[in-house]
Amino acid sequence: MNKPGTWEEYSNRFINHLRFERGLSDETIRAYASDLRQLQEYYFSRTGNEDLTLSDISADFIRGFLASMHKRLEKTSQARKLSTLRTFFRYLDDYDLFDENPADRVASPKTKAKIPSFLDVDDVFHFLDALQKAATVAGCSWRRVRNWALFECLYSTGIRVGELVNLDEPHVAFDGGMVKVTGKGSKERVVPIGKKALVSIREYLNALNLQFPEGCAQNPALFKNARGGRLTARSVQRILQMELKKCGLWQHLSPHALRHTFATHLLNAGADLRAIQEMLGHSNLSTTQRYTHVHMNQLMKTYDKAHPRSRKRE
Repeated sequence: MNKPGTWEEYSNRFINHLRFERGLSDETIRAYASDLRQLQEYYFSRTGNEDLTLSDISADFIRGFLASMHKRLEKTSQARKLSTLRTFFRYLDDYDLFDENPADRVASPKTKAKIPSFLDVDDVFHFLDALQKAATVAGCSWRRVRNWALFECLYSTGIRVGELVNLDEPHVAFDGGMVKVTGKGSKERVVPIGKKALVSIREYLNALNLQFPEGCAQNPALFKNARGGRLTARSVQRILQMELKKCGLWQHLSPHALRHTFATHLLNAGADLRAIQEMLGHSNLSTTQRYTHVHMNQLMKTYDKAHPRSRKRE
């Protein structure tokens, strides 16, 4: 038997739990909060009543909520919302509010495995070389140098765009060729960064000091906007699309695609999957294994060449 409790009361407790106890990122917390709020809005659209209580939630109600958005949302988005509700009700187990998690009784939408988007090596070199050329023209804007450094760094390290924009200048160790990154759950890790990326960052910092001769001590952000503040992930997305078009690459790619590209190219070059997992900051190896499909043809060629039972007898 359910005990009384308002949806808003316990959803607020849940969000505080995610923020202060689990230490999830602001972006992840916003996604959880949005999913819970949408269910409350669905209840109001059905009943005209704003006072949703936990006792109003059943498996059938959740099925109706997911069905209400099947035409406007991909199945992956629906599955994520169901996952949010399952996590929320598991959290409520500590309060002994439900005999059974109603979200566990709802089947997840069947989704196709999404193949990560990525650029091939030639396209990446063409893109980064075009950025470097534009950044080394005499009298070019400091932002041209920033954009070169921005995407050299993203491809060289494979870090998330949120991690990229949260980098501060002291996080880059030029002598050691490493970058200190704060990832999901405020977990810190150190990842290698290549010489090309380090050169581009040095050039960018020199251009930045000329642009802001008084310095930007009040904001230690590595990648800055035109006002000297920290660049945002949304701005990086916009800059990437602009730069891709400038060099003739019309693929609609997100900054995350450069992370996929980083992982795919390392894997194709024979890097160990565990090492890639460490650099990407994946807590589970299964997440990293999404990239294994892209080099399957190469793997099969290696197998046919090396395996004794796959070779023809001479």
